[in-house]
Amino acid sequence: MKTKYLLPYKSRWIGLALILLHVPIRAVWEIYYPNLDEHKLPTLPQDSMLFTNAHLFYITSSILVLTGLFLIAFSKEKIEDEQISQLRLDSLRWAIYVNYALMILTLIFTNGVNFIDMLRLNLWMPLVFFIIRFRWVVYRQKKISKSSDL
Repeated sequence: MKTKYLLPYKSRWIGLALILLHVPIRAVWEIYYPNLDEHKLPTLPQDSMLFTNAHLFYITSSILVLTGLFLIAFSKEKIEDEQISQLRLDSLRWAIYVNYALMILTLIFTNGVNFIDMLRLNLWMPLVFFIIRFRWVVYRQKKISKSSDL
């Protein structure tokens, strides 16, 4: 992955701040609207208002999380070399494999509202899988290189 397509290193911290900002906003929303059914699909024309409070909140919170995850996933490392680029590519491949395997299982074993929830989760799960795998592999590499230096 060419580094010219990656975001600056400081973008990671902005992404983390956006995700951490989402947590209290979501908690306050759940306190004030605990029984709001955002899964209700409109059945009648008068129920099909697109920009309800629940819908706007869902859009806003999803954008916060997706933007944060994107900034974390695609920001440069302090030292961006060929090995990090290879680890990034391998982690991205692994994340896509895992995500599609889970998506296939979801298609087979869920239906109705549960299926819609799984599709919503599929918006950000590839990024989550990628971030977890990439950070884990980078951590292992640093640990191995420190032990070989001794």
